[in-house]
Amino acid sequence: MCGIVGWVTNNKQVDKVVFNEMLATLNHRGPDDGDVFYSNQNKIAFGHRRLSFLDLSDAGRQPFHSSDGSVTITFNGEIYNYLELKEQLNDHYSFQTNTDTEVIAAAYLYWGISFIDHLKGMFAIGLHDRKLNKLFLIRDRFGIKPLYYLNTETDIVFASELKAIIQSGISKKEMDVTSFIDYFVYRYIPSPKTIWSDIKKVPPAHYVSFCLATFQTELTEYWTLKSGDLTWNATEISKQTNHLLIESVKEHTRSDVAIGAFLSGGYDSSALVAQLKENGESPETFSIGFKNWSNSEDQFATIVSEHLSVKNSAIIADESDLSLLSLMPTVYDEPIADISIIPTFMVSKLARSKVKAVLSGEGADEIFAGYTWQKEFYELSYPTTFLGRLKKIARPPIDTVSFYAQAMAMGRFDQDELRKMLHPSLHQFIPADENWFYRKHFKKELSPLKAIQYLDMKCFMGELVLTKVDRASMANSLEVRVPFLDHTLFESVFVLKEQAYFSRTQTKKLLYEHIKHKLPALILQRKKQGFVGPDAYYMKLEFYRKQFAKSNLVAHNIVNREYIDDLLKEQYSWKLWKLLVMENWFTNWVVTTH
Repeated sequence: MCGIVGWVTNNKQVDKVVFNEMLATLNHRGPDDGDVFYSNQNKIAFGHRRLSFLDLSDAGRQPFHSSDGSVTITFNGEIYNYLELKEQLNDHYSFQTNTDTEVIAAAYLYWGISFIDHLKGMFAIGLHDRKLNKLFLIRDRFGIKPLYYLNTETDIVFASELKAIIQSGISKKEMDVTSFIDYFVYRYIPSPKTIWSDIKKVPPAHYVSFCLATFQTELTEYWTLKSGDLTWNATEISKQTNHLLIESVKEHTRSDVAIGAFLSGGYDSSALVAQLKENGESPETFSIGFKNWSNSEDQFATIVSEHLSVKNSAIIADESDLSLLSLMPTVYDEPIADISIIPTFMVSKLARSKVKAVLSGEGADEIFAGYTWQKEFYELSYPTTFLGRLKKIARPPIDTVSFYAQAMAMGRFDQDELRKMLHPSLHQFIPADENWFYRKHFKKELSPLKAIQYLDMKCFMGELVLTKVDRASMANSLEVRVPFLDHTLFESVFVLKEQAYFSRTQTKKLLYEHIKHKLPALILQRKKQGFVGPDAYYMKLEFYRKQFAKSNLVAHNIVNREYIDDLLKEQYSWKLWKLLVMENWFTNWVVTTH
């Protein structure tokens, strides 16, 4: 896990002082080491901050150059099948290190850009091919690792985080009003957009290629999840899923340093810790709880850790920790309204005090259909009772996108709400279809449940959850690895009939079959609980009143003061939270830095 930056210019030299300042903004992503490389008379610059896990020697430093000098790479992430790929490529490349970065170089030289299809892992890659005179920016299939870029007629700048690109001085730093509005609809800013009008994200499962002779750009999707309707018997399904999950956990623990695990006491994280123990590991685990809350996760994590005989450390949050919200604009660079951003930051800080990397359970609900809205949509689409079938006949067809938008509705702003909130001069930017991003990723050829799962993968997980986890963890120099997001596991499960996902009483049936003999009954019977904490944690109205006593969004004629006052009167905490996150971001990045 690292931080990467790059700069290509066609009319001048890269300013080395500025470039080093850009790299310094990412020190938290790689505190172990850092280096830069300049080429083409200083018109191309690659930089790298290192958080080392494999080949801890200087041989593992980046930017990395292929043995023939034709390829330069700066890379953030982990390639989990690098040993298998290295063995496959040994006859075609003379390896000098034990790093996965060199495997990327060898794979590219052998397969060309289609080498991406052979990678298993999380990655954001900047790759310069001198022979083709091309730059490639490549992001992993699910969007686990971030990658941003800005391109003009004279410059291409890319980085792991927006702050490094802003530091270059190339960006106009103009807020994209349509992105501002999207944030209030989705809780995040959808790819490829960012909060800045001239900076883009590389979307998950895409790469951007730049012809350095003309600066022409091409965006290519290299992977999409394919569905199916495969019927296996229960034993075969369980055996295949178990095998792939076991292998994924093994691959995700390849490292020259110790790896721990987040542990909430729920299915997902508990399954990973149980599998680690089964694999002969004894990981230290990390949890967060909430003061005076009967459902606090630390108590369930303790039950699991004692059952599996692993050491668990916990941190307890209370209302005073809301003050950490003031740090979030520098952690996240652009607004993200996941209400667990502070708890995730806190547990990451705790974990980093003991280890450099942890396993985490993101992706399990998407792949195994663990969300309540997934089961609800499945039951509406395939009613099992006579009354349910009559209701299905009587009602109009379900609009999948509208259903999904409602499921994501925590603090959601529809068109009417946006008009109330926004200054009249901005009403022209409200989209005719505020659900445009969901509609973009809706695949009508998929079955009902799988269409919802696909939306979860591309939207909720790919844009919100993984962004939250990456920034919160890397702000603390902690690497988070997510074994459920092995694309071969995803592909294997996604081709199954929908009936494989549920029993009459059980969601995530495939995962349940894997863990039912490994965990205590109390954990197996526990109702699903999101990583949010008690409502009271976010409902301190005095906190919001104090924060909004002076609003820069109001002062800059973006948000109506009356709207904020109405939210305070109505005590609508989720919308206040979303508005406050944006207020803090705007104050930090627009007002303070101008």
